[in-house]
Amino acid sequence: MKEMKKIACLALGLTLAVPAFAQEKEEDRVKEAGEVLKEVLQAPDKGIPHDLLNKAECVVVYPSVKKAAFVVGGSYGRGVMTCRTGASFRGPWSVPTMMALEGGSFGLQLGAEATDFILLIMNEKGAKSVLSSKVKLGGDASAAAGPVGRTATAETDIVMKAEILSWSRARGLFAGVSLEGSTVRPDNGANKNIYGKEISAEDIVFKHAVKAPPSASTLLAELRRVSPHHKA
Repeated sequence: MKEMKKIACLALGLTLAVPAFAQEKEEDRVKEAGEVLKEVLQAPDKGIPHDLLNKAECVVVYPSVKKAAFVVGGSYGRGVMTCRTGASFRGPWSVPTMMALEGGSFGLQLGAEATDFILLIMNEKGAKSVLSSKVKLGGDASAAAGPVGRTATAETDIVMKAEILSWSRARGLFAGVSLEGSTVRPDNGANKNIYGKEISAEDIVFKHAVKAPPSASTLLAELRRVSPHHKA
């Protein structure tokens, strides 16, 4: 009888521990994404042009994507996405939704053990597509390598026509990078882990169905500081 009670207690402990571990893992991912974005936005001469961020509807950050993860059959990088809320994406930055980046040609471009990726989604069509389904860059949504530098010109045709602009950072080198052929999609399993219930990316962003986790404080604070308002 005592042995059965011990087994039952152990099983209960494991049942409680697994969700807690999964939540902590996602919290760490959100926190790391915030640190990556903060470092890039605060870079004195290299980084994302602030005028582009001011025009963006959403920001996606994939921290520490490892080259070894991208094999045939496609493991994927994981990160977070936050969008401007309100009508036509003109409100404050939303609670983050978890996102996945799945293998494409970019796996061959990684020149280091781990690479950070940042994506800006530049219009409402692109934002709604990414929030609702799997989107192939360069196919379902037009994509381009983003220009580098706070004051870099963003008035080129390729930049102005792209729905999604992307950058990479590896070993301190920050550069615009093409992610054509790869896909982005909501990571609903990770959303369940961090928010404790089944919830879609659209409900997180549009319906404000959950509160931002403490781990999102750096991410949201930096976006509010650098780009508090959308500038069309």
